[in-house]
Amino acid sequence: MDEPARIGRRVQRMRGELGLTQRQLAEPSYTSAYISTLESGKVRPSETALRFLAARLGTSYEELATGRPAHLATELRLALTDAQQTLATGAADEAAARYRRLLAEAEELGLVPEQAEARLGLGDCALESGELPDAIGHFEAAERLLADEPLPRRARPIRGRAVAHLLAGELRYACYLLESTIDELGASGLADPEALVLLNAAIIGPYLDMGAHARAARAAELALALAPQVSDPALVAGMHRQVARTFLAGGRVADADASLAKAQEIYGQLRLRTDLAHCHWMRGYVQAQNGELTSAERELRIARDMLSARRAGLYTAQVEVELADVLRQLGRYEEAAGLLAALLELGDSHGAVHAGGAHRLLGLMAEERGEPESAEEHYVQALALLERSGASGDLADLCRLLGDLLRRTGRVEAAMDAYRTGLGHRAAPGTTTLGPAPAAPALRPARVSGSRWAAGPAE
Repeated sequence: MDEPARIGRRVQRMRGELGLTQRQLAEPSYTSAYISTLESGKVRPSETALRFLAARLGTSYEELATGRPAHLATELRLALTDAQQTLATGAADEAAARYRRLLAEAEELGLVPEQAEARLGLGDCALESGELPDAIGHFEAAERLLADEPLPRRARPIRGRAVAHLLAGELRYACYLLESTIDELGASGLADPEALVLLNAAIIGPYLDMGAHARAARAAELALALAPQVSDPALVAGMHRQVARTFLAGGRVADADASLAKAQEIYGQLRLRTDLAHCHWMRGYVQAQNGELTSAERELRIARDMLSARRAGLYTAQVEVELADVLRQLGRYEEAAGLLAALLELGDSHGAVHAGGAHRLLGLMAEERGEPESAEEHYVQALALLERSGASGDLADLCRLLGDLLRRTGRVEAAMDAYRTGLGHRAAPGTTTLGPAPAAPALRPARVSGSRWAAGPAE
C-alpha cells in the first residue's frame, strides 16, 4: 500500500473525474469529514475503507491502494505461467530469459509474489542447466521474498535449495533442510498435503544415497498416503518417480516399474519433457538392476538425448554414468570408457557424487581387464570424492571393492582397513549419519484403493 498522501491524492483525482462530492463518495458508510481527512493524507485508510471507496469509484482495491491497474498483475501472472510452460517443454535458457524479464517487471511494479515466482523459475532453470550456485541464490531470494508467508508457501524454495545442494554432493545439508522443514510443518499445525508430498518426495534420494533406507521408505509411505489429497498432477508424478526408488531398494522391481509407468503417463499427457526424460532414465536404471541390459540401454539413450537437447548438462552427466555401467556389463568397454572420460574432463562442476561414480566404474573396468594398479588408483580417487559428499551407501560399496582388490594383491592389512572404513559407513544406517528422523505429522489417513494408509512411526 502506498503512503497515505499518495492514496489521498488518488482518491481526490478519481472523485473529481466522476464529479462526486465528498459526501456522495462517503455515503452511506462514511462521512464527508473522513473523506476530507483521507484526501489530505492525514489518515491511513483501512483495507475495508479502501475496498468500499474502490467500489464507489469504479476501480479495483489494488489500483486505489498502489496506483497499479489490476490488469498489470494479472498479465504478469499469465506471463509467468507461460515461462513455466516454456521451461517444461522447451529450452531452459529461453525460459530463463523470460523469467529475468518478468522479474524486472515485477520489481518495477513492486509485486512481491510475482517476484518470488520469477525467482523460483530462475532457480529451476539454473538447476536444469547445472548452474548450482545460481540456483541456490535464486531460491534463497525467493525464500526471503516469502518470509512473511506461511511455511507451506515457502516449501518450494526450500525444496529447490535442497535439490541444488544434493546435486552438488552436499547430502547431509540437503537432508537437514528438508527434515527441519517437515518437522516445522508438523509442529506448526500447517501439515499441508502438497508441501509434505513435495518435501518427502525430495528427501527420498538423499536418504537412499546416505544408506538411510528405513527413512526413505517412511518418506515414500507418507507421500503415497497424501497423494490423493494433492491436486497438482505433476507433483503426483514426481512423487511416483521418487517412490519407485524405495521400491527398487526393497527389491520390489515390479512395483518400481509400475510407479514409473504412472509417472511417465502423466508427464506425457502434460508434455513435461524434462520430467519425461527422468522417467526414461529411471526405467533404464530399474531394467539394468533386473538384468534387462538391452532395454536399459535403449531407455537411458532416450533420456540422454532428451536431456542433452535441453542443454541439461548436469542431468545428462548423471545419465551417462548409468549408461556407461550398462555398456560395461554388455562388454563394450571402449564406449563406456569414452563416456566416462568425457564426463571427468568437465571437473567437479558436475558433482562429486557423479565424478566418484565415474571413477568407480573405471576401476571396475580396469579390474576386469587385469589392471589392478589402475583400478586401485580409480577407487582411491572415487573414495576421496564420495567422502566429500557423505554418500554412505556408495562409500560402503566402494570400500568393499577396494578391500577385495587389496586382498587379492596380498595387502591384507590395507584390505582390513578398507573393510573397516566401509563398515563404519554402513553402521546403523540413518542414525549415525543424520540427526533424529522427522516426526510423522498428525494426519487423517487417506483412502486409497479401498484401504487406508498411515504414516509410519518416527525412527
